[in-house]
Amino acid sequence: MPDDLPSIVAIDLGAESCRVSLLRWDARKPRIELVHRFSNAPVEHDGGLYWNLDRICAGLDEGLDRCAQLVDGQVASIGVDGWAVDYVRLQADGTPIGAPHCYRDIRNEAAEEDVRQRISPEEMFALSGVQPLRINTLNQLVADRLGGVAQDAPWVNLPEYVLMRLGGERVAEFSNATHTGLVDATTKTWNKELFERSGLDMSAAPSNVSTGEALGEVRGQLAQERVFAGARLIAPCCHDTASAVAGIPILGDDWAYISSGTWSLVGALLDHSVCSREAFQAGFTNLGAAGGQICFHKNVNGMWLLKQCLAQLCPDDKMWPMLELVAAAESLPAPKHLLDVDDPELLLHGNMASRINVQLERRGLAPLDERASAMPQFASLIFHSLAARYAEVLKNAAAITGKKLKRLSIVGGGSLNQFLNRLTSEATGLELTCGVAESSTVGNFAIQLAVLESAGGSRERIAHWAGALASMHEC
Repeated sequence: MPDDLPSIVAIDLGAESCRVSLLRWDARKPRIELVHRFSNAPVEHDGGLYWNLDRICAGLDEGLDRCAQLVDGQVASIGVDGWAVDYVRLQADGTPIGAPHCYRDIRNEAAEEDVRQRISPEEMFALSGVQPLRINTLNQLVADRLGGVAQDAPWVNLPEYVLMRLGGERVAEFSNATHTGLVDATTKTWNKELFERSGLDMSAAPSNVSTGEALGEVRGQLAQERVFAGARLIAPCCHDTASAVAGIPILGDDWAYISSGTWSLVGALLDHSVCSREAFQAGFTNLGAAGGQICFHKNVNGMWLLKQCLAQLCPDDKMWPMLELVAAAESLPAPKHLLDVDDPELLLHGNMASRINVQLERRGLAPLDERASAMPQFASLIFHSLAARYAEVLKNAAAITGKKLKRLSIVGGGSLNQFLNRLTSEATGLELTCGVAESSTVGNFAIQLAVLESAGGSRERIAHWAGALASMHEC
């Protein structure tokens, strides 16, 4: 790394909001600035659910323009991460063929059934190591086929599309590629059998690249900006969860992670995928991570439960500021019974307090009062139940992988909930550390820094830079 530490840009695409962040240095100390954030949401059109790609790109352009105004010298590189599974179909000249579908589009139901007739979920997991979810790119590509889309039309996942739009090659970065459900668990490249048995054209898929791959320099209009001239385009972990895990500055083989937000991703890093029957039945998935490792984790419900209760009982969002609600919940005695937080009914939108009471009554337990004043009781029940579920999942992960877990790192917005952190530490018995809420941004920057110093994106150097960017603190 040169003496003049570089300014770099991280773009984080989110299904609810997108961010453009700038890393600069003050007396050799890092300073991360959120330069631009804008809302994002799918839009309904003609019975389908789509992303407004033009609006997303316009927001990113505005963020990059703001970066250009803030940087005195040069921006060394740009990296992009975001949510997985969604993609853009391209014309021959690289421009999009219409707006990209959202993973929640109802069209995936028929596609999922079509795939199940061709290959069983157990076979899919054995080949890819990925849980065969309806939202996976594989099912969406099949939905294209069923809808008459030309199968040889090139496609690229959304974060990599942004990199391509800025001048990079059309690629599928390892962490994001795995979430398509089309990557071989052993070779870590496209699995020909999965494409063929799903009726998909593998020639339309982008080229596989490793995390930290340099994809060329900025081109086009942005390259005319002095600040961005010569800036390198780097594929970090393009899957935001993998970038969040890369933002954890811990090495060794004895730690687990929880990426805590609307949903909770609970698991540990492995060197190789675990595609056993036990892993499949327990609901674990194997997704790519930095340094060629594997994020072995399970999706668990999360702050979705609390947000949905607030939406039902406090629609004006004024009675219970989050800090006050957490403090009120912490002051209550522990509930005598816990929720099944992964009950399918609790994954649905709307009337969450009522859904929770239906579960309680079904089990012969007394329901809670469905009034705003009872929100602390709902919050306490949710937090205790989540902590217990986290502990159960981590116990299963250790049994399946043989890992001896001693430490646990929590990242994401949920890491700010000190009460839930304490309950989780008590339930798991693990030594707890908390990362930053925007860990995906930290991981994005850390990978870029490791690449810029010619470290090849090694886990050790990524962890070094993650530690420099976000000092750890005890929970």
